[in-house]
Amino acid sequence: MKTCLVVDDSRVVRKIARQILEKLDFAIIEAADGEQALQACRDALPDAILLDWNMPVMDGYEFLGRLRDLPGGEGPKVVFCTTENNIEHISLALRAGADEYIMKPFDKEIVAAKFMEVGLLQSAGPSA
Repeated sequence: MKTCLVVDDSRVVRKIARQILEKLDFAIIEAADGEQALQACRDALPDAILLDWNMPVMDGYEFLGRLRDLPGGEGPKVVFCTTENNIEHISLALRAGADEYIMKPFDKEIVAAKFMEVGLLQSAGPSA
């Protein structure tokens, strides 16, 4: 089973993401900010990271840069998930090493489609 680290300061968003990703057959690890996420990655790199941009302690952008500097840190597929929708933010995230970008609010179809695009899913996964 593949693992996905869900990084968001909103407990509600983490819960929704967990429900969606578990239906797509991922084991879930949660972090409320970039520092917690970085520690989780130091412990064991996940296959995927669903990453919020705006968080306390360490934002998603800083986390992504530090993740990619870790040994093996280029491995996890990172999908930014945020309310930031201007082209500068999207471009910055992709240049920093994000593999894809989705907007909040999201649903199972959006997550499944993006995870398929980056090679984490072969199909849309089990139906809800």
